[in-house]
Amino acid sequence: MVRACGNVLKSVSVVIPTRNESRNIGWVLDRLPDFIDEVILVDGGSVDDTVEVALRHRPDIIVAHQARRGKGNALARGFELATSDLIVMIDADGSMAPAEIEAFVDALLAGADYAKGSRFTAGGGSDDITVLRRAGNRFLNGLTNALFGSDYSDLCYGYNAFSRECVAAFALPDATTPGEAVWGDGFEIETMINIRVVLAGARVVEVPSYEAERRFGESNLNTFRDGVRVLRTIFDERFGPQRAGSLRPVPQPAATQPSMLDLAPPFASMPTPEPA
Repeated sequence: MVRACGNVLKSVSVVIPTRNESRNIGWVLDRLPDFIDEVILVDGGSVDDTVEVALRHRPDIIVAHQARRGKGNALARGFELATSDLIVMIDADGSMAPAEIEAFVDALLAGADYAKGSRFTAGGGSDDITVLRRAGNRFLNGLTNALFGSDYSDLCYGYNAFSRECVAAFALPDATTPGEAVWGDGFEIETMINIRVVLAGARVVEVPSYEAERRFGESNLNTFRDGVRVLRTIFDERFGPQRAGSLRPVPQPAATQPSMLDLAPPFASMPTPEPA
């Protein structure tokens, strides 16, 4: 099934990184909208039956396994595998409502290149964020806006959707090479892509989102460790030798396959960065 944008039809892929989410993944999969064309689960070495549960709930799901550790590596692998026009990234813990995907897709169909989920815009909220994390997010968010001219209200939130052409602007490390983790393989990926789409000239629209508490289990997020990684990412992208000003060009879509970029200013053309 596809979503219509005028007389243009758009397919939708959903990418879900997982690690030991057997008690949550079925709930998420059962609530995905009917119009989703492709679901890609990228597993980070689960020692429970996450993959088996996912296959029971959605037999057509595409299952991939990470080459390296980290949420960023899982997402990058999912983006590489996705074949649809539009791609949605969502967590497997049940904190993000799958029903909200429709609002993200509608924002893309209306002309956005990148739909950024926000808990801190009108209509959004959170039952899960702590006072410390909220303060840290506010600081990092303000710093990013000041350094990059962005207008984000919620930098550190991983519920996002984007046109397929945005993936080239992310300029992420190759996700299939095994070995030690590289920069971009961890939670810093969300900050990295949020910055890079702005620098690439994408049309960014925020979508209100309500974050629930994770349904079962414990988060892999570490407030201090991952907060430092986000801060390093911001400064690396702005001042580092491999800053996001060095992005690969976004390929122009074929004339027979119109893109959301037809409705928005083109991305900037930039070369590829060396891995961090």
